[in-house]
Amino acid sequence: MPKVSAIIVNYNAGRVLNEAVNLLLGSASIAKVIVVDNGSTDNSMDEIERLADSRSGLICIRNNKNLGFAKACNIAIAAAGENDYLLFLNPDCLVDCDALETLLSCMKSSPQAGIAGPLILNPDGTEQAGGRRAIPTPWRSFIRTFGLSRFSKRYPRLFSDFLLHQQLLPDGAMETEAISGACMLVRRDAMLDVGLLMRAIFCIVKIWTGACVSARRDGKSCSYPMPV
Repeated sequence: MPKVSAIIVNYNAGRVLNEAVNLLLGSASIAKVIVVDNGSTDNSMDEIERLADSRSGLICIRNNKNLGFAKACNIAIAAAGENDYLLFLNPDCLVDCDALETLLSCMKSSPQAGIAGPLILNPDGTEQAGGRRAIPTPWRSFIRTFGLSRFSKRYPRLFSDFLLHQQLLPDGAMETEAISGACMLVRRDAMLDVGLLMRAIFCIVKIWTGACVSARRDGKSCSYPMPV
């Protein structure tokens, strides 16, 4: 069975962090859970550090200041070991019991896929925007900045690559230009080929698009497994 190192970057996430970590520890595919804290002041790490005393697979790393998302991820990658996959997860993202196995199954059946992301649901069960999305070109960035995508119903062809979460869900896994940074399963060898996340980047949006662009240039694809 392929093994996964899960990486969570925390900054004042509150109690939901504890729930996210415990769900990961309950998965048979998870070999390590690495939580990097970026100088939180809300005591969100207290329970996690107590749990780490009795769980060898849980690693806590505390920074004395906010180093940014990318640099914190790189610190975690260095501690992740030689496991086959890296799972980047937001601290407020709760992984369904079967979700990780679905992602791993997708990666095993699609050797060309370097990154896979799941269907991400809002608390009310609706699909969260951004789970399947297009690489932001200058045109797409212009449209999003000025809110012109509101005209998508009037001009569907012109805005076909916007608001993808409002389109029908696919029946199975599909290739997509980019996925949400809230939950990304990455092949370790693909990460090594592409390189560590750019340390100067603090915007999460730029990080996941940069990773997807780099992976695609390296001959890898971004997959969006369904359903989860």
